[in-house]
Amino acid sequence: MPNHRREFLKNIAGTVVAFTILPRHVLGRGHLAPSDQLTKGVIGTGIAGRQHLNDAGTRVTAICDVDRNKLGQAAALLDNKVKTFDDYRHLLLQKDIDIVHIATPPHWHSLMATEAAAAGKDIWCETPMTHTIAEGREVINAVQTYGRIFRLNMNHRLEGNFYGTHVPVKKLKKLTASGLLGWPLTITLGPQTGFGWPFQEMGLAKLPAQPVPATLNYDRWLGPAPYKPYHIDRIQHFQAYWDYGGGVLGETGQQYLDPVQFLLDKDETSPTEVTVEAPLQHPDVVGTWKKITFTYQDGCKIILDAEGNDANAPFISGPNGKLFPDFKSDLPDLEKQLANYPDPPLAVTDFVKAVKERQTFVTNEENGHRSCTLVNIGKIALQLGRSLQFDPEKQNFLFDEGANRLLNQPLRTTWK
Repeated sequence: MPNHRREFLKNIAGTVVAFTILPRHVLGRGHLAPSDQLTKGVIGTGIAGRQHLNDAGTRVTAICDVDRNKLGQAAALLDNKVKTFDDYRHLLLQKDIDIVHIATPPHWHSLMATEAAAAGKDIWCETPMTHTIAEGREVINAVQTYGRIFRLNMNHRLEGNFYGTHVPVKKLKKLTASGLLGWPLTITLGPQTGFGWPFQEMGLAKLPAQPVPATLNYDRWLGPAPYKPYHIDRIQHFQAYWDYGGGVLGETGQQYLDPVQFLLDKDETSPTEVTVEAPLQHPDVVGTWKKITFTYQDGCKIILDAEGNDANAPFISGPNGKLFPDFKSDLPDLEKQLANYPDPPLAVTDFVKAVKERQTFVTNEENGHRSCTLVNIGKIALQLGRSLQFDPEKQNFLFDEGANRLLNQPLRTTWK
């Protein structure tokens, strides 16, 4: 395989095509203008990729997967004829694609997002946004350098009910912004507050080597990750291995933590400390944990409680009061008091509109990087089995070179 990044970026240099909006009347009656429908390329055609093949306002024109079986299954779900690729770099070179949907394992997200931005594509990325903290800065730089629109695929920052609570997230944001509970706040995500952390899918240590299926390009699936002999469990349960994911924290953590970050008004910062209660972790396989606590400079805390030992723990608590699931509180007349406070500010929650009008999407590269940093500093603390101090501005760890070595994951030689 040739040197990946240098040759690919050389090929796309000078080929970036800015997105233009042509009104229907320019093309004439009966023609569908780009302003009515956006074209999309999908990289990764597993469950996440297939879920959004037929989204309103978009038309898939190309799909990519390193597994020929998955590629064929996805193509069969589309009414229109699509181009198929087993190398995402070929998809990015297609000039008729407006949006790239990245639905691969997390260890690919940063490379694909930065190169999609350089290729002039807007980006829809699955969670977690990146596999490491340093990769998050790379994505921000690429998206903003090339003027692209970035969407992190999460549903509960402003729309609908917040996970596990049966309460609109807008209502929760109104409460935390009101100051009625006081400050600083502590938010607990555990079984007792409606947030289960499923640990049933664990990885396997000492995997024996297996023959690589003829339909799978395993070397390309590994991509930038360290080489390990093929075993089907690495593919089917990639989140259970440190090289590609972060266990249940990597799989669902950002979905839970991004709205919490929003509730605490922490979109522009990160915790200064993370503590963990967990068994010693395997160097290859992600293990279980009991509790992870993030603490911010102002004293706000996020507690991830896997065991839920404190059955009476509130969902949100402050010096003046507590909020329990289903919006039950020890504050009198909380609903009436909230009526006197403004609703949270509006944000763009329609990605097609964001792309057409070049507006920042509600979950974007900046706040997405910060909520993904929560996931990634939690992963590092788990891997090392110790509490860590973090600098939100420099985005590195204090007095811990072992932790700083995990800020980024070295790329395999052919992908440097």
